[in-house]
Amino acid sequence: MAIDPIVNEADHRRALERIEQLWGAPEGSPDYFELDALATLVERYEQQQWPLAPTDPVAALKFIMDQNGWTQADLARLLGSRSRASEILNGRKALTLGQIRLIAARWHAPVALLVGPLEADRAVA
Repeated sequence: MAIDPIVNEADHRRALERIEQLWGAPEGSPDYFELDALATLVERYEQQQWPLAPTDPVAALKFIMDQNGWTQADLARLLGSRSRASEILNGRKALTLGQIRLIAARWHAPVALLVGPLEADRAVA
């Protein structure tokens, strides 16, 4: 088993083809370990080539609601306040930690999407 680094699109394409051939290899077999190593290399290459932009918490919340057929009224019932739901969805108020926990628990939403990126430029007092 010779595993080469993935440094360009041709290497990436070859690694994906090999992963497809190895898919379903029995756990603990040499093919399984090759598959695992290639998947790790492909993941790292893809993260470097196509990094994901930080997600806006309100956009993530709206997407979650849309995908599940939930409305602003559903969010208001969950939060216990129609005006708070409106303020959040219109970007006038940020989600609080308690609201994030509630939404994550009840709607099975990933906390990281609702928290959003940290502001690197914000000075810590």
